[in-house]
Amino acid sequence: MSAETWLTQLHENGYRVTKARGAVVETVVQSKRALTPVEVYDMARKKYRALGLVTVYRTLEKLEELHLVQRVHQAAGCQAFISACQGHQHLLLCQNCGQATFFEGDDVEPLIQSVAKKTGYEIREHWLQLFGLCESCRNN
Repeated sequence: MSAETWLTQLHENGYRVTKARGAVVETVVQSKRALTPVEVYDMARKKYRALGLVTVYRTLEKLEELHLVQRVHQAAGCQAFISACQGHQHLLLCQNCGQATFFEGDDVEPLIQSVAKKTGYEIREHWLQLFGLCESCRNN
């Protein structure tokens, strides 16, 4: 999806579309890796100098509510975001350069059924993220 599409969705859901919010959206849309709010702030300020960190946090929160971005779990916490995947996909993250790759696969269904049976839980959804080194980082 394009930044313009995201801004339209924000507007259609009652959110003001400002230059600051546009800079945040463009930064996240163009990124191939998960970004922390501070990284978004630093990068987006190059496009809009008057951007405030609070605007970044609020915009990311609204984008997450609209399922346009997803939160990425990291060793230091859960405060990184990436454009949401299309359909049912999982996330593979390089621990060195931060590159993010989505992949498909529902081979986890037997595991989910086993966990549900053992625990008595009715499992309604899952979120799989794998961490490792991308080919480029492994070869360096």
